[in-house]
Amino acid sequence: MLEDFGISGATTVCTAAATFGLIMGSLIGGPIGNNLIKRKDLLKTAVPQDDSLLVEEEEKHERQFNMYAPAVFQMLIAVGLGTLVSWALSETGLTFPVYIGGMIVAAIVRNVSEFTGKFEVHMGEINDVGGICLNLFLGIAMITLKLWQLADLALPLIVLLATQTVFMFLYARFAVFNVMGRDYDATVITAGTCGFGMGATPNAMANMQAVCDKYVPSVKAYLIVPIVGTLFVDFMNSLIITLFINVL
Repeated sequence: MLEDFGISGATTVCTAAATFGLIMGSLIGGPIGNNLIKRKDLLKTAVPQDDSLLVEEEEKHERQFNMYAPAVFQMLIAVGLGTLVSWALSETGLTFPVYIGGMIVAAIVRNVSEFTGKFEVHMGEINDVGGICLNLFLGIAMITLKLWQLADLALPLIVLLATQTVFMFLYARFAVFNVMGRDYDATVITAGTCGFGMGATPNAMANMQAVCDKYVPSVKAYLIVPIVGTLFVDFMNSLIITLFINVL
């Protein structure tokens, strides 16, 4: 989209920054969580909890071979209807990412499924198909990078990414941890925030899993972080990026 506006090398810069974020999101999350737990002895605040919600969520993600085709059809429906939503949004005169329409439709379909129970969204199979598509996209994006276009931007990009890493560390350590309650659950949420703050939701889940595997599960974190790190953050990022594109 930015290259369509005449910004040469935008794809290369964005992919390089995104790759850096994916790496740093995983590198800083676990150590922050581990350090907080040890320094403040927060394991004593981790009370036994009923993890049936996590078991139920895992059961929803069970894979069945004959459900992959329906899962793909559901994704195609969301994409098709989402195209119409994206077209309607474009009529406002603002610039929105092409995926925002599909995201809105998918969120509606998932919530209707959960609320009514009249049909099932095959999340396990959809996650697998999405993972395959993501890997294909990343592979294609990486082999088409024009790294020489980063030569003139290398130093500014390094400064910006390093600053973002420091800011993410400080924000997670002092803002998220304190606001979320300064206990064990807050620590796991802090580790997850580093994941999706610098990278993406899979980074957040990996960070929380690393902390919980070493200590004890945190149901609160596993319920809060995926919702915030996927639905809310994606929508907010789309709006913020759209604002900058249209203003600048």
